[in-house]
Amino acid sequence: MGDMGGMAESARGDAAAQPSGLADAPAERQERAGQPSGLSARIEALFRTVRRSDREQYTNEEVARACREATGESFSTTYLWQLRTGRRDNPTKRHLEALAQFFQVPPAYFFDEQQGAEIAKELALLGALRDAGVRSLALRAVGLSPEGLDTVSELVDVIARRDAARRRPAS
Repeated sequence: MGDMGGMAESARGDAAAQPSGLADAPAERQERAGQPSGLSARIEALFRTVRRSDREQYTNEEVARACREATGESFSTTYLWQLRTGRRDNPTKRHLEALAQFFQVPPAYFFDEQQGAEIAKELALLGALRDAGVRSLALRAVGLSPEGLDTVSELVDVIARRDAARRRPAS
């Protein structure tokens, strides 16, 4: 558990505020916006985003073992796989608390829609910052003036539109 190097903790402190009304959005709109809905999607988002110190995903076995040790209860690799895939969707509170402890997120991530959406957004930011190019750009932007940040933001928007247009198939 301690091998994450505080990644989840740093993600919780750095994200921007959630857009208003997102927590009340339908599940499919939340998923399109990067907000996992449903227990399996939330657990899967943790596996995709919170990584070992070597940046590899945790395995089901690693997480299940840590959860068994934390709870003293049965928590098998198969059970965790079932939770991740949605084949089981009614875990005990202790199991969810053990998962929250392992991934260093508050248990409310699983229980509270609004807080879960906010944490999911922060985890998505953490995932984006794992990309070396994004991280480098963000670090170089730290000392810019508000006007400079606006200019960089406008340039990114222009480049994103250009890249999107290139990816669209010709009609």
